[in-house]
Order: sequence, then C-alpha cells, then structure tokens
Amino acid sequence: MTTARFDLTGKVALITGGSRGLGRAMTLGFAEAGADVAIASRKIDACEATAEEVRRLGRQASAHACHVGNWSDLDRLVDDVYARFGRIDILVNNAGLSPVAASSLETSEDLFDKVFAVNLKGPFRLTALVAARMAAGGGGSVINISSTGSIRPSPDIAPYAAAKAGLNTITVAMAHEFGPTVRVNCIMAGPFHTDISKAWSRSEGFTQHARRAFALGRAGEPDEIVGAAIYLASDAASFTSGAILRVDGGLP
Repeated sequence: MTTARFDLTGKVALITGGSRGLGRAMTLGFAEAGADVAIASRKIDACEATAEEVRRLGRQASAHACHVGNWSDLDRLVDDVYARFGRIDILVNNAGLSPVAASSLETSEDLFDKVFAVNLKGPFRLTALVAARMAAGGGGSVINISSTGSIRPSPDIAPYAAAKAGLNTITVAMAHEFGPTVRVNCIMAGPFHTDISKAWSRSEGFTQHARRAFALGRAGEPDEIVGAAIYLASDAASFTSGAILRVDGGLP
C-alpha cells in the first residue's frame, strides 16, 4: 500500500532541462517509477540520448528542442507533448541559467534578462499553459526547481537568486490559482555535483566549507533529488501544495 502511493505508472511527465544534471536524474527516476517522460532542453541530441535511456527502462519517451525563455517555444512544446501523449500529469520546471557576474555594476541588461527569462518567465508561462489544461482535465502536479540561493543570496548571483525567489513566490500563487485538482510545489535545491557545478562543487575550498557549514557535510549527488521529486509528483503528496521543500544537505 505504501509503495503504491509513490507509483507513477501510467503518468506522463514533462521535464525541462531533462537531459543533464538534476533533470536527467529526475527523468530516469520517474521512468523507473513507471512514468512516460517528455524531455525538453535546447540541445535535441542530448534529449534524444536521455530519451533512449528511458526507453531502455521500458517506458515511452519523447525529445523536444525548446528554449524555455521563449514563450512561443513553450506554446509549441505543450502542443507537441499533448499530441504525442494526450496529456501531461506531471510538469517539472527544472531548466535554469546561473551565470556568475563580477559585480552588479558589470551585469549587463542582456544577461539580466536572460537569467530572468529562463528561471522565472519561462516557468511562469509553462505552468500557466500546462496547469490550465490539467485543471480542465483530471488534475496533476507541478514541481518547480528553485535554489537555496533564493534565501541565501551572494552578490555574484544576485539576478539568479532574485529570479529563484520569484519562482518560490509563484509556486504559492499558482497552487491557489489551479487548486484543488492541481498541486504546485517547489524543491529548493542546495549544492549538487553536476556537470555544470563540478568546477566548484568538488573543489577543496567548497569541500572544506561544506564540512563546516552543512549538516551532512557535503554537496548532493544528482540522484539524491529524485526521492523528493517522486514524492511531490505522486499520490503520496496528495495533501501537499504550495510547499517549498528544502533539499540542501542541512544548510544552516
């Protein structure tokens, strides 16, 4: 009975940024839990490779080239996934952009706009598109992937932190807008070892900092986000909406 509550068999998940890092881990984790998965990112080859991994797990998969900062891309993405699978039961807004800036003064308008487009504007629009269809149908679950940077900002990531703080905010707003049949939640992720972060997450300086500052004394591995994501996607979280769940190794 308990295991059945986490079962995603027969569900269709759309995961942005689903071909690498945390997105790939969630894609494969959802497939192992029984879901079919639509994988979206800017690089179609990477999406196709991950889709093939999903198929080897016995589930259906589709690959979609999409820039989440472009609303026209999102309209097309949703139409394509519905044409392929007939529905979306789970949406994971995972695609992100986190460049480091030397200073606020040296942050260009173009960089600022790109950071907000990918981390906030895109998830806002994609959630509106998908959750509206979910609410008109049988309901569903939306999971936003935020960052502990949203509550522990540093100067070099100020636009990124602000965008993720906005993502926290729209999580709560949209939970109320699209409830009671659509649940909207957020995972506030701490530092994870991914191909993007490995330059600093495995550095001696960060390792020493983590040992002192984090309850678990380390950064996470990508598959360590999967349990939280499956919980929020599944019937096990049937009374959870508008929640922001920290998965950060015990950030103080």
